[in-house]
Amino acid sequence: MYDAIVIGVGGMGSATLFHLAQNGANVMGLEQFGIPHAFGSSHGSTRIIRLPYSKGSEYVPLLRAAYRYWRKLEDVSGETVLHVTGGLDIAPEGSWMVEGSSRSCDEHGLEYEELVGTEVNRRFPGYRLPACMRAIYQPDSGYVLSEVAITAYAAAARSLGARILTDTQALGWRQIRNGLRVSTSKGDFEAKRLVITAGPWIGTLSSELQRLCQPERQVMLWTGPLDRRPFDPGCFPVFRMLAPFGRFYGNPDHLGEGFKIAKYHHLEQKLEHPAELDRECHPADEAVLREAVKEYFPLANGETRKMAACMFTNTPDGDFILDQYPRQSNVFVAAGFSGHGFKFCSVVGKIMAELCLNHPPTWDIRRFRLARERWAEVVPGTKTVPRQS
Repeated sequence: MYDAIVIGVGGMGSATLFHLAQNGANVMGLEQFGIPHAFGSSHGSTRIIRLPYSKGSEYVPLLRAAYRYWRKLEDVSGETVLHVTGGLDIAPEGSWMVEGSSRSCDEHGLEYEELVGTEVNRRFPGYRLPACMRAIYQPDSGYVLSEVAITAYAAAARSLGARILTDTQALGWRQIRNGLRVSTSKGDFEAKRLVITAGPWIGTLSSELQRLCQPERQVMLWTGPLDRRPFDPGCFPVFRMLAPFGRFYGNPDHLGEGFKIAKYHHLEQKLEHPAELDRECHPADEAVLREAVKEYFPLANGETRKMAACMFTNTPDGDFILDQYPRQSNVFVAAGFSGHGFKFCSVVGKIMAELCLNHPPTWDIRRFRLARERWAEVVPGTKTVPRQS
């Protein structure tokens, strides 16, 4: 019998496996695809990481820890995972994005500068912002290599004795006398505890979580810059931008892959089931993103290098779920990362290991509890579940 089984070995699951194995636990990971794979939320080479977080003060201590744990992964694996480029939060003057970003920096003592659009353009020539735009520049922002990180965590977990089965679909679980029996496409396995980190596939394992975790189609575009130099990671900060026609985010040209841009909640295509995802990218997908490229990044408006579809998994309030499963004291869940979770994988893995092993919590995660009063209308009968060992 394993001490713990982790279902889903993507960003969150691979980190969880590593932290469990590092604590001496006998663990198994179950992944229905390969490691890494392009059927969830973590492919596409890069993911933004940043410290300013207007969504809530609870996030910033987790982000500080995430940076530390990404660096520790680099030490363990020998891989470069985290690239610091600086970052810009861009929006019209007085917008919630700029105000929230500066407030977050002030609250947590983060270094930052407030720039007008023309100042951004002079300093970072890949940008062409109108003078009416404002930006908060924070030098610690950058990007994480998502697939490199997943592969590194999985390899590090294996080196510590973790067993990982790929191409193995988890079908469900049930309580047995001494723990749990997990049914899979390759047979049954037993463990004392279970951690579910299944990304957009979480609803296929739990009808309760299906109501709280809504998959949504998302599309990324990489273009060939007309002049690559302004989009080099040493010259181009990652960005989030609130424009009149949407909210966008993007990264510099990493190793010649191209300038990367995407729009939050792309075409607002909600999915009943993650297998319904249209993985083909269409002219309408590109048009949404090209509008921003032409307007604000004209030197990046070259040929299309590639496009890719992935998924957000949205909760009703956009906050994560990090908690014990309802009414099951030996099952834990990390889910609903709502399009802003990957940067936290390194620390979420540590949090889930602490929950699973009943260690005292290092961080305050009450905001991320599954059973909360404001979700009672979404999941009728939801009540606070007392923490059990």
